[in-house]
Order: sequence, then structure tokens, then C-alpha cells
Amino acid sequence: MPQQNDSTFDDVWEELLWRGLVQVSTDAEQLKTLLAGDPITFYCGFDPTAPSLHLGNLVQLLTMRRIQLAGHKPLGLVGGSTGLIGDPRPTAERVLNTKDTVAEWVGYLRAQIERFLSFEGSNAARMVNNLDWTERLSAIDFLRDVGKHFRVGTMLKKDAVSARLNSEAGISFTEFSYQILQGFDFLELYRQYGCVLQTGGSDQWGNLTSGTDLIHKAEGASAHAIGTPLIANSDGTKFGKSEGNAIWLDASLTSPYAFYQFWLNTDDADVISRLKIFT
Repeated sequence: MPQQNDSTFDDVWEELLWRGLVQVSTDAEQLKTLLAGDPITFYCGFDPTAPSLHLGNLVQLLTMRRIQLAGHKPLGLVGGSTGLIGDPRPTAERVLNTKDTVAEWVGYLRAQIERFLSFEGSNAARMVNNLDWTERLSAIDFLRDVGKHFRVGTMLKKDAVSARLNSEAGISFTEFSYQILQGFDFLELYRQYGCVLQTGGSDQWGNLTSGTDLIHKAEGASAHAIGTPLIANSDGTKFGKSEGNAIWLDASLTSPYAFYQFWLNTDDADVISRLKIFT
């Protein structure tokens, strides 16, 4: 590989901590040992709910790259099935996109992800699509083999779900079941590739742990998760699709000039943290 991790750090876990990339995680000591040992397989998922990835996704891509540079094997998952549903937002139901639209966006996101990972060597990256294992799964099999491991009381406590339950709009069963689908992804990747770590944004923590819990219940094995911080201004304003101010990684959606201006206009208070995360 053309790059190497910063040699200042003894291991990638220490580097992730220094860069402020660990907002929340499963057992820190176990993760440190895991990442300092033999190569593991890990994954991060990206749902095609838009035709491009954005700045928040860039945090995930760079985190994946750093872990790969430490010798571990990344799986880049594009959610051909979960993208048909979308994870529940705290405020309102998502507008469901057509299957053709989602399939087209899968291709766009896959191409963007592939630019950040290495597909050569002993720890070559692999791209996967969760439609490959959910499309052939019947509703009865899904409820019997996967749904039986989830407790409704626990699912109701997830932040996005509880926020929607307390809203006038409520939440549909479609979005409520999203966390089961994401948990099933982790289980399937564990079974197919021995994947034992998932990374994602800290706002996805409930979905990440649904996978670690499912692997423990279904396979009696340990799995881990790392939640990275959300990108926000010093005043707490977040960036993303839901907030309507996403900084896209596609030049046709966010021009190179606008992308440059975003970084140029970074508040002084945010400069150090963004340098650690993005460089």
C-alpha cells in the first residue's frame, strides 16, 4: 500500500482515540487487543438514500482506510435492501425511493467507496450488497430465524425510535424493523467472512449494537462496534441529509468551489479536530 499509519502510535486503536474518532464503542480493552492482533475483518455500511455520499460518510471512509492500513480487512457494504427502507429519522417518516432508483444509487455509492480502499494484497477490501442475502429471505424465515432474537422493549429504547414514538407522526413498522435488518447484516457478514467489527456514526449506535447482540445470541460469539462522532460546527449545528445542509462528495451536487469554501470557512475552534479526523 502507498500509505502507512502514523508511526507515532503503537496501534491503530491508540491512533483512532487520538484523532477523536471513537465517540462510543464496545469494550475498549478488548478492541485494543483485537486491533493490535492478527488481521480481522470489519465492515461499514452505506445506505443508498441519495445519489452520493456526504461529509459524514467521509469520516467513515477515512476510518475504514486507517484500520485497513493497520493490516485489517474491510468490507464496504452498500445497502441495496436497507436503502429501500432507510433508518428512522428522529423527526419524520422517510420518503421511500423506487427500487430502480435505489439500484442506480447503489452503483454510484459503490464507485465512491472503492476510491478510498485498497483491493490488493492480503487484506484486500471487498464490496458487498445486503440485497444479496435479504432478497431471497422469506418473511416467515426472517421472523423465525432473526426476529426471535430481538426484544421489543429493547428496540423501543433506541433513540430514533423513542423520539418518533413521542411525536405526532409516530413510526411505521417498516422503519421500526430497520434495526433488525442492520443487525442481520452483521450476523450474515460474521457467518460469511468472519467479520467481528462494525464501524459507523455514533447516531447509529443502536443499530450497531443490534448486530453485536444478535451475533452473541445466534452464534454465542463476541463482536464489536465503534461509533464515530458526528460532524458539527462549534455551535452544535450538524451536517447531513436530514439537516438539509449536506456537503456531498459528488462534484455535481457540491461544486469543488463550494467544497473548498466549506473547509476555508471552518471555525477556528473546529480546525484542530477536523485536521485530526480528515488528514
